[in-house]
Amino acid sequence: MDKSAHVKDAIDEFRANAQDLFKKLSDAMAKRDGATKADLEALAKSAKVVADSARAAVISQSDAVKQCLTDSIASLEKARKDAEDGVKRSGQGFETALKQVLLDVRAAVAKASEAVAAKRAGNKKAAA
Repeated sequence: MDKSAHVKDAIDEFRANAQDLFKKLSDAMAKRDGATKADLEALAKSAKVVADSARAAVISQSDAVKQCLTDSIASLEKARKDAEDGVKRSGQGFETALKQVLLDVRAAVAKASEAVAAKRAGNKKAAA
């Protein structure tokens, strides 16, 4: 497997991990009693792991892919911070934090998808 294929796989894996993070949060919020502080703490840890996994892939990318990955990482870092802050809140403050984390993770997934698309577009140009 060449380096390009490995990097493509890393970007696809990053996007899949970000999507999984979004699904877990959505599922936790949809539970009968809603998401708990433990759910939010786990999400904060997972967001850091997913963001860290993307940092290695950023180095060898085109500018367009780098920008998308950087934006996605920033959204995950914001989600982590919002989750950590949300754990300290209760009632409506906790619910507001949950909604913000969901929006942050959704933005991260969108940017990760843009990175995958930019990478594929770059590969098509190189092959042409």
